[in-house]
Amino acid sequence: MAAGGGDESHLRSVLLEAFGDSSDSESDAPAGIGGKRWRWEAVAEIRGLWLCADFLSADEQARLLAAIQREGWFSDAHNQAMRFGDLPSWAVELSALIREAICVGDVNVRVDVELTNEDEDSCPLPSDLLWREPLFDQLIANRYKPGEGICAHVDLMRFDDGIAIVSLESACVMHFSQVKPGGGTACDILKQGDIESMKVPVHLNPGSLVLMSGDARYLWKHEINRKPGAQLWDGRELEQGCRSSVTLRKLLASPN
Repeated sequence: MAAGGGDESHLRSVLLEAFGDSSDSESDAPAGIGGKRWRWEAVAEIRGLWLCADFLSADEQARLLAAIQREGWFSDAHNQAMRFGDLPSWAVELSALIREAICVGDVNVRVDVELTNEDEDSCPLPSDLLWREPLFDQLIANRYKPGEGICAHVDLMRFDDGIAIVSLESACVMHFSQVKPGGGTACDILKQGDIESMKVPVHLNPGSLVLMSGDARYLWKHEINRKPGAQLWDGRELEQGCRSSVTLRKLLASPN
């Protein structure tokens, strides 16, 4: 989906300033800003769930982590920070990079994925969400020690559709499970001893980007269990070090 000429020119200048020019790349693969290449995979089991496994290069990850560190948000007692409205410049730049990756990245939809609306379902984010302004106006930055994860949950309804998660440092597996009708919050369901019939695993290597919209955002819970023995992929246990993440969301407009 193409932006207007002026919007695209401004977007390119912002991204080049934020992440530099990698035009020296020798690859002939389709490229975005400065030769940047992105590839999107639709998660077959969950409509609206997309993964860009190599969204950020190692250098970009290091610069992003350094920018977060400079904020001084984290301590031994605090591993989470939330910001609303005017986001830090690095978060604005990250949002712009996400939009660019959606616009120019290669899309891989498996043949067994049923598309009910091919134009929308073959894009990682529906156009009405992709071109809203701002794309995101709320962020959560998290810093997890080995063994720390997140409880199964659906993001609060005060946030709009279209949520992005950038995973940094330690690789991990995020699991998705369907919301049970009438079960209350995801954590309440787990406390009641509800047994989920199916969990869909998604492997997140450092620099991965996950996008959730539609069913993935509203009808599926997501969680990361990093307790010993829980992080399994391809028959082996993933070693768990420190992990950081940035979640970007858009607040719903107040009814007043």
